[in-house]
Amino acid sequence: MKRILLFLATNIAVLVVLSIVLRLLGVDRILDESGMNLNMVNLLVFAAVFGFGGAFISLAMSKWMAKRMMGAQVITNPQSATETWLVETVKKHAQMANIGMPEVAIFNSPSPNAFATGMNKNDTLVAVSAGLLHAMNKEEVEAVIGHEISHVANGDMITLSLIQGVVNTFVIFLSRIVGHFVDRVILKNEEEGHGIGFFVTSLVAQIVFGILASVIVMWFSRKREFIADAGGAKLAGTQNMINALEALKRGTAEPLPDQMAAFGINGKPSGHGLKLLFMSHPPLEDRIEALKKLTYR
Repeated sequence: MKRILLFLATNIAVLVVLSIVLRLLGVDRILDESGMNLNMVNLLVFAAVFGFGGAFISLAMSKWMAKRMMGAQVITNPQSATETWLVETVKKHAQMANIGMPEVAIFNSPSPNAFATGMNKNDTLVAVSAGLLHAMNKEEVEAVIGHEISHVANGDMITLSLIQGVVNTFVIFLSRIVGHFVDRVILKNEEEGHGIGFFVTSLVAQIVFGILASVIVMWFSRKREFIADAGGAKLAGTQNMINALEALKRGTAEPLPDQMAAFGINGKPSGHGLKLLFMSHPPLEDRIEALKKLTYR
């Protein structure tokens, strides 16, 4: 919780500092002289409310959405030896990672995959696919669970939501400035309120800035995957984690919905060049190589 509050306070401070810097540089005065008459502070507040609000509403609903979108069946009373073992394995890793016991679920998909989600690391959901349980042995499944538990213990859901909130804020902020500039300065709209130029330009700018923002968020996501792999290796053994990723390479990748993709064990099929910039997961080959360099086994 302290880390979350510190991160949030840091980002609020960034917005405050940005507002002060804009005033000291006279940006608002220059904009006024250009006929834009734009209140930068109010715009920053508006952008922050919608930027962070959207990210945190999605996070708050993530468990509920995951259960319904994936058809995940939460195991409340294990009905088989496999379900009993799965619940006990999650419990063991959760205790080792010093987090609360997550809900454990299985979702019906032939593709080997798993994910974790939830707003509070002591109240999360860890789900594995039926395909993963069939495609991997117990040691490999245990490593996958360790990977997901590491995501939870590291607070990756909150961290990426905060990062998403920051980039959302700047996308909204900058797109509105561009739209306002085009409407007032280029198109010379002097009517009260904004013209069509503002709305069209803001929409286009938001799409462009949104694409750039996605690159930033995906970069952070890929870094968190390496860390979660290392965490899984520490909980279940490095070789088991490597074997699990090798098993994923042999399987048919069926990507999770975007809302859960960043916290799944298996991302979309690896791309090359510019496509790699928009991947939430590094290529499996790179993840395996990183694990081979770990000092602990």
